[in-house]
Amino acid sequence: MNEMLVDALSSAFTLVLVIASPILLIGLGVSLITSLLQAMTQVQEQTLSLVPRLMAMLVALLFFMSWMLSAVITFATEMFSTAT
Repeated sequence: MNEMLVDALSSAFTLVLVIASPILLIGLGVSLITSLLQAMTQVQEQTLSLVPRLMAMLVALLFFMSWMLSAVITFATEMFSTAT
């Protein structure tokens, strides 16, 4: 029983990392690009780094939403089918 719980939690944490990684990597990339542009132009406005990152992450979330939902549904189906 204890091994099944550890395996289920391990699978859940792995799924969370896999699902969150594309959005976080896109946010990281946009943040690096905007910080490079700010360093080159010497414009140090906080909203110039926040707004593009939020917009890019929102677009990525909308783009990857179907894949994320199918991965979570597949995981939940597997968990409920092995629980019985």
